[in-house]
Amino acid sequence: MRIGELAERTGSSPRLLRYYEGHGLIAAARSPNGYRDFGEHNVQRVGQIRGLLDAGIPVKIIKRILPCLGGPADIYFPDPEPEMLAELEEQRDRMTRKAECVLRNRDAIAEYLDRVRGESGPARG
Repeated sequence: MRIGELAERTGSSPRLLRYYEGHGLIAAARSPNGYRDFGEHNVQRVGQIRGLLDAGIPVKIIKRILPCLGGPADIYFPDPEPEMLAELEEQRDRMTRKAECVLRNRDAIAEYLDRVRGESGPARG
């Protein structure tokens, strides 16, 4: 499929897909006219990349773990390097801290909304 179709199917811009390609996260064959030709597997791969990026995983780590991804939540390293394990532990701990912060902020907003609604009646939308 051409880059426009991949962009449409994944909700990503062609520019972002070229960025992924430039960093070796996805690959395309070239047709005789020079157009990129992405295989069907890239639809799932782009979803995995976006999920990992949204979680805050840096591109350099994503590039290393992509070959080890099965399904969306399945990572398998047959022979993990100690440095990779350390990097993944660091990322896990960073994500845990971020999740805890998000939950604290969510709870603070909920408490504020409860107080405001309790003082002035139902919220108006």
